[in-house]
Formats: sequence, C-alpha cells, structure tokens
Amino acid sequence: MENSKSWVIDPLHSEVLFKIKHLAISTVTGSFRKFDGTIITEKSDFNNAKVFFSIDVKSIDTNQSQRDEHLQNDDFFSSDLYPKINFESTSFTNVSGKNYKMSGNLTMKGVTKNVELDVEYGGSEYSAQGQLKHGFEITGIIDRKQFGVAWNIPIRSGILGLGEDIKLIANIQVSELA
Repeated sequence: MENSKSWVIDPLHSEVLFKIKHLAISTVTGSFRKFDGTIITEKSDFNNAKVFFSIDVKSIDTNQSQRDEHLQNDDFFSSDLYPKINFESTSFTNVSGKNYKMSGNLTMKGVTKNVELDVEYGGSEYSAQGQLKHGFEITGIIDRKQFGVAWNIPIRSGILGLGEDIKLIANIQVSELA
C-alpha cells in the first residue's frame, strides 16, 4: 500500500475493559493492563483500515487477586498455554458519520471466531509534542462459551452464577508510527 500509514496504540491513553454478569443481579468489571496493536490505513480516513490487536492474558485485573488467578487457570483462560488474545480485522467500514463496524478474527484460548464490533471515532488532535493522535471507542458482546471459556456454577435459584456474554469496552488512542 503505497500511501498507507501505520498507527500504533498509545497504552498510556488507552484501556481494555470487560463486564460480566455475576449471580444474574450485578456486573463485575475487569481490565487487561497489557496490550498492543497497530492500525494500517490506506487513505486519510480509517475506512477499510486493517487492525491488529494483542492482549496479554496474565495482565487481567478485576481488583481481586484470587479471582484474577482463577481467571488465568484452566477453568477460564488457561493463560500458561494461551498467553495472548489476538484480533485481526477483516473489515472496517464506516456506517454513518463517526460510526464504524469492525469485523475480524478473534483468537482466545486457541479458538478463532469471527466477531463484529462497533467503533465510534472520537476525532483527532495534536499532542503537546506535536504528534497527531486519533481516538476510538470499541464496544461489543462476545459469547465466552464459543471460545471454550465455559466454566460456571449453578446458584441456589437454579440459574448459572456467571453470564455467558462478555461486554467489551476499549478506549483506544493511536499515534502515527514514526
């Protein structure tokens, strides 16, 4: 791609969060502290951009160390065997104004599935150092069971203690790769 530009994620101004229902009455929020990624654009906008993203599973943080250790073991992510969650886009399409749809292959716990995510473009601005930055909010729902992350336990009322759907919220800032 002759006129392509590469953008790198700024981890100091980005976050990857997830939410899951617990006991069907409340939501637990967690994050991944270590991740990286790049975006390659062909034009001045992000339409048809290629997105590559990787998450370090051992950086999971739910603000409770015992739960974090459980999430890393074989009941959930098997982080020793599958230390990364990877995403590679197959399409990035403007649907209206600042709203995009991004589809791609998500690989988690050795399973790859196509997922579709909503992307809201937040705009662009120059940093104090003169570097052009772009901001995005990415949201979506991922069915954890499709990726072999199926551990659960029935509770007194007969329903399962953990939700099957994971809400993903990623606030991402990128800057041009020099």
